Amino acid sequence: MKIIVDAFGGDNAPKAVIEGAALAVKELGVNIILTGKKEIIEKVAAENKISLQNIDIIDCSEVIEMCDDPTDVLKKKKDSSMSRGLKMLADGEGDAFVSAGSTAALVVGATLIVKRLKGIKRSALATVIPCEKKNSLVLDVGANAVCRPQMLLQFAAMGSAYMNKIYGIPNPNVGLVNIGAEKTKGTELQLEAYELLEKANLNFSGNIEPRDIPSSDCDVIVCDGFTGNVILKLTEGLAKTFSRKLKAVFKKNIITKLATLPLMGGIKDFKKSMDYSEHGGAPLLGTLKPVIKAHGSSNSKAIKNAIRQAAKCVESNMIDKFREGLSSLPEMKEEKE
Repeated sequence: MKIIVDAFGGDNAPKAVIEGAALAVKELGVNIILTGKKEIIEKVAAENKISLQNIDIIDCSEVIEMCDDPTDVLKKKKDSSMSRGLKMLADGEGDAFVSAGSTAALVVGATLIVKRLKGIKRSALATVIPCEKKNSLVLDVGANAVCRPQMLLQFAAMGSAYMNKIYGIPNPNVGLVNIGAEKTKGTELQLEAYELLEKANLNFSGNIEPRDIPSSDCDVIVCDGFTGNVILKLTEGLAKTFSRKLKAVFKKNIITKLATLPLMGGIKDFKKSMDYSEHGGAPLLGTLKPVIKAHGSSNSKAIKNAIRQAAKCVESNMIDKFREGLSSLPEMKEEKE
């Protein structure tokens, strides 16, 4: 199995990406293809004593910066680490692609270079968030800031197929993010999406308010990309704040420090469940081949786990299973090319 990784994507690239790739080779037994400026990759690896065993490097002269126009991945910077990686994936030179770079550029590149599955109007970034009773899949979390009702319907269908075929959940429960539980709440987008979801061949349970997401019974939570990204980042921020405050309470004095000893196992498990680096990245659902968007501030552990997620997608034959799941839904009608 070969996983292509954008060595220059993310705030901590290339060091964190190279370290994460080396960890993935060691722990997961995968072969890695790093795309990026070869001279810099080799220099950083040497300076930090990072093994490049079972890691191939594809030399690229350019890098997609966060400030670049998303279409630069197709036009001005065709020799960037992201562009070359996506092209290699499309050409069958690797089995999956991982990048912590610009979300907008990755979505544009994956859509137009790797291509979408037939019937999919827009690909969606999906991420699993820890909830009280179970983990829930939230989509879209950033690929499409502005959505139409039909797009939310397809997101629900894709999320249902993903949770059913990849996580083995029969008849996944779907909720629509809204400012109220009532059917009459929300903007035109939510009102029309509700009507479509209610009539669809999906297990739709109605609206869900953001405050109820952590205790939700929903397997799939659907929203536009702007709302989803806000939910995701607020969740991350609250988890970090809660962790810091809890740590401060336990370190208050010698008595509280001693009191933490019998709780350490549970505290570590809780912290791990709330740590984004443990989950790796968000799959871009709807593409012809697995594309994983790692967090922009990913450290080496997060990169390793994003690669783990990519490998899992390949091993589970995710795309074919995903296509199979979608084909049974009337909502997924093939579009004319």
